[in-house]
Amino acid sequence: MKKNLLLVLTLIMIAQLGFSQTPCKEIVGYYPNWQWYDRNKLVKPQSIDYSKYTIINYCFMKPESDGTISLTDAWADEQLLYGENDWVNGGYLPNTSLIELSHNNGVKVLPSIGGWTLSDNFPGIAADPTKRATFAQACVNLIQTYNFDGIDLDWEYPGYAAHSGTPQDKANFNLLLQEVRTAIDNYGQNIGQTMLLTAAVGAAEDRMLNVDWPVVSQYLDIINLMSYDFFGAFDSHTNHNAPLYQPSQGTPEFNLDSAVTRLTTKFGVDPNQITVGVAFYGRSSKTVGPAGLFVPTTGSADHATFSLDGGSPTYFNILDKMSLFTQNWDSQARVPYLTGNGTLQTFVSYDDEQSIGEKAQYIVDHNLRGAIIWEITGDYIETAPNSGIISGTPLVDTLNSIFCVAAGNTTWDCVDNACVDPGTGTGMYPNQAACNAACVVSVIQEHSTSKVLLKVTDILGKETKGAKNEVLFYIYDDGTVEKRIVIK
Repeated sequence: MKKNLLLVLTLIMIAQLGFSQTPCKEIVGYYPNWQWYDRNKLVKPQSIDYSKYTIINYCFMKPESDGTISLTDAWADEQLLYGENDWVNGGYLPNTSLIELSHNNGVKVLPSIGGWTLSDNFPGIAADPTKRATFAQACVNLIQTYNFDGIDLDWEYPGYAAHSGTPQDKANFNLLLQEVRTAIDNYGQNIGQTMLLTAAVGAAEDRMLNVDWPVVSQYLDIINLMSYDFFGAFDSHTNHNAPLYQPSQGTPEFNLDSAVTRLTTKFGVDPNQITVGVAFYGRSSKTVGPAGLFVPTTGSADHATFSLDGGSPTYFNILDKMSLFTQNWDSQARVPYLTGNGTLQTFVSYDDEQSIGEKAQYIVDHNLRGAIIWEITGDYIETAPNSGIISGTPLVDTLNSIFCVAAGNTTWDCVDNACVDPGTGTGMYPNQAACNAACVVSVIQEHSTSKVLLKVTDILGKETKGAKNEVLFYIYDDGTVEKRIVIK
């Protein structure tokens, strides 16, 4: 097999796919209002690449105890949802709001109500008929005021005592969803628009047990499964934030595969209704001794190394600090992790293009609706730290490339270094004219006997320019390539 890995390749096969046009599965990206300020407002409505997403969930808004809904940052919310102020003429500048730019690009926007720190009032609202009605009308008011396309509820979580949850939440959640569904649907009919109702749900079994899935599934268009935050500095031993499969140690059900399997088999939720969470951030843990996987922690995150993110670094910050760490790969959980070099006793669990790619393939293979991203800004990589120039979005590009390859059902057959698409007969390589030079594919990292991460370079060893340049091939001993995924 390895003798076939040094191949001549052109970039034309990337251009033929047109990945950047429209996501081929649901991609729901969370955009937190507080991240607007980060990196001198690098990721703002005008710099977001809307072609990468189908829905943007704007977060968060607060459910008040009386059932009304309030904003959480008056300045950011005004600038993001209405647009930049037109100080000369009054009002707001056109094509500067998240709503307007999203709609111009065919992307829906939903306000996310609640979240981890703002869920305490949900139990009281759901339990009271008057408050439920007030909340439902407040949802309609939000949609009408800002031209949202529906509502996303982030009640974390029904029945969770630490957030004022009660055993009655399970039944009351049904009533709350029914009230909101009826109210936004009635408003949508009045304006001739179909409204979306989605909800973020916990991935742990005890969270799922507090939801009446047959009823809830009837009211929700999309169920956003938060398949991250499984482990972190809050645990006694280091482990993965968002493993795809069960790690060799730790709570067995704390992984994406177990959560999806439980939700679809035990609770009978339609896979096509489920979007699973992919983490564009990591979690750090200070270790008692040398950093490692499954070693004792001090119970705290590394706030010094990752001060910008409070110890839970977004992807761009992880890349910026990569020189301080050694990169590792867990072949069982199918995720990477970092261990501090020298005296740096820090463990970092995170996701990269490889692990995001494998999760995307899992979504395809299990016929799930798509993915949710927490959160999109961490994937906007600068040409250099603090340059203010965005060079790309490698993680969401990975999602789209795999979703769209699956949608196109692309299969490449390779024999004697000549590949064709069996469906069209289109040649894959060699084609030096498309590259303006011979392109050489070299092995970067081998994760299993059947998958190899490859990088495209020119004959001088320089990475190719003007197109995505990392490719994940599934190469087998007989020389065939079953799948081809553009990573970057």
